[in-house]
Amino acid sequence: MGRRLPTATLWTATLRTWIPLTISLAAILVFTSPAKAQVPESEYASRRAAVASHIRDGFLVLPGAPEPIHDYEDFSQDPDFFYLTGIDEPGAVLVLVKQGASHSATVFVQPRDPAREVWSGYRLGTEGATERTGLPARTADEVSAFVDSLAAAHQVAYIPRSQRDLAAKVRAVKPGLTVLGIGDLMSRLRGSKSPAELDLLRKAIAITVDAQVLAMRSVSPGMNEFEIEGLIEYTFRRNGADRPAFASIVGSGPNSTTLHYNRNDRFMSAGELVVMDVGASYRGYAADVTRTVPVSGVFSPEQRAIYQIVREAQAAGERAARPGAGSVAMNLAVDSVIKQGLARLGLIESPDAVYDCGGERAATCPQYRLYYMHGLGHGIGLEVHDPGTSGIQPGTLAPGDAFSIEPGIYVRANLLNIIPASPRNDSLKAKIASAVWHYANIGVRIEDDYLLTPTGLEWASRAPREIHEIEATMRDRAAVPRDRDKIEWYRATEHPERVTP
Repeated sequence: MGRRLPTATLWTATLRTWIPLTISLAAILVFTSPAKAQVPESEYASRRAAVASHIRDGFLVLPGAPEPIHDYEDFSQDPDFFYLTGIDEPGAVLVLVKQGASHSATVFVQPRDPAREVWSGYRLGTEGATERTGLPARTADEVSAFVDSLAAAHQVAYIPRSQRDLAAKVRAVKPGLTVLGIGDLMSRLRGSKSPAELDLLRKAIAITVDAQVLAMRSVSPGMNEFEIEGLIEYTFRRNGADRPAFASIVGSGPNSTTLHYNRNDRFMSAGELVVMDVGASYRGYAADVTRTVPVSGVFSPEQRAIYQIVREAQAAGERAARPGAGSVAMNLAVDSVIKQGLARLGLIESPDAVYDCGGERAATCPQYRLYYMHGLGHGIGLEVHDPGTSGIQPGTLAPGDAFSIEPGIYVRANLLNIIPASPRNDSLKAKIASAVWHYANIGVRIEDDYLLTPTGLEWASRAPREIHEIEATMRDRAAVPRDRDKIEWYRATEHPERVTP
């Protein structure tokens, strides 16, 4: 999923293309069987110990996500809280106390209430929370008094910066108390994935690859984007995923050039591309895989030209990726391919050409950024944009890293209207106008997920991505259950404008 990131801080990279896959899809499904794809209680304890080792004497209060306002709304746990406890229910709080070389932790949860559970479902209660975590557990209504007593007895408290009300309450108990955030530490710890976490990611990725392949075999002219979205998300759930990891992007024709388009309600036509940027969440861990395919099953010459540039850029990033590699080399490798490709097609004046991008300082910007405006990739884990690499030196790859790489080129039909007016820009627009028109409404993004283990780099998301692989997969059409009468009624009577831009 595209993300705007500064080049200097973008650390993600990928597997070299020549490195063979270390684990097949079938092996993934065996390796991540339900018995294995789980985080043991001992690992949660080790994570809490790691937190304690990095903080000063004092206490940490980490609330989980609150109960939804309405019990029929979706609940999604706070990732930091889940990382330290494994508890996936609302209204829970973790309190950790550090004193010298020792630490202790207590978890507070909602009490069992059979009458309430009629509406909201089963709750762990204190006994269940202790069984799940190995920690002493108390009811959530006791946490306030417990934290007040800690505030009175200690000099330092760690509270997430998002919890302003909680921080203010703790300061009111002891005005001289030092209150610190915990976000940077949690990002460093979560950035390095354990073997158990990598197993969970493999499962999430394998489910997502299955959905991408089925979608490729199902896309055809006349379908609506929401049909493919529904098929993808059905495949997620049918294979055991919790939910989509983010709002699924299924963008066809002009929608393929909108980075985070997710209305998914346009009818697709022959001759167009469709970008499918999707990811399954499995036991809290998020995949993120993007494929761009021709609606009619065969790429046009113009689509092939853009697609091949993006694919070659991704391959360049993969070749630059290795343990210890940083963001600079990977970005230079990817950018070089995209710049040269765009210049070859006449979409920019030259690989290093700039344009007037406006602003108070009359700044100039690289012309290639008119078509490739997001970052190279991002971490994956408990969030689809998870914290970055492990250790003290962000920007380098190390064992335990899990990340995506996702170059793209997006030729918007209205690009010439986006470029600010200036003498330099007027000349640029005159030179590239015919090329922009020729490639208009072609958007291509290719995104894959990678894991770095002690034995090497692993390309985990092996969905078809070469042009010949995609076309061959699309020739193997799947029978997709669709009620065409209802779809045609939707087209003709409700949303005829969604057939075309």
